[in-house]
Amino acid sequence: MIRFHLDEHVSPAVAAGLRQRGIDATTTADAGLLGADDDAHLAFALAQGRVVVTHDDDYLVHHASGVSHAGIAYCHQNKYKVGDLFRALLLLYGSSTEDEMRGRVEFL
Repeated sequence: MIRFHLDEHVSPAVAAGLRQRGIDATTTADAGLLGADDDAHLAFALAQGRVVVTHDDDYLVHHASGVSHAGIAYCHQNKYKVGDLFRALLLLYGSSTEDEMRGRVEFL
């Protein structure tokens, strides 16, 4: 089962919706990572086997440079409203495994 970590650019309402569906999701605040850099988020998520959910293009640069991660679910900042992003993550949750996401970027 995929577990998610939402960086500070993603609305906490997305995490609340996922949790209501029984999906394990943390936010930046939950993890004590407010103001932390991308490396800290990736390290936290990797240690816990969580896919980072982000709108931040910098995560794509980290991926391209070979940084180890448990997966990145990326979508452009203005592409989805909160409910649409929530539904896209539900589809990802239902169609991919933790092993399949490791080291992969999924463009939502």
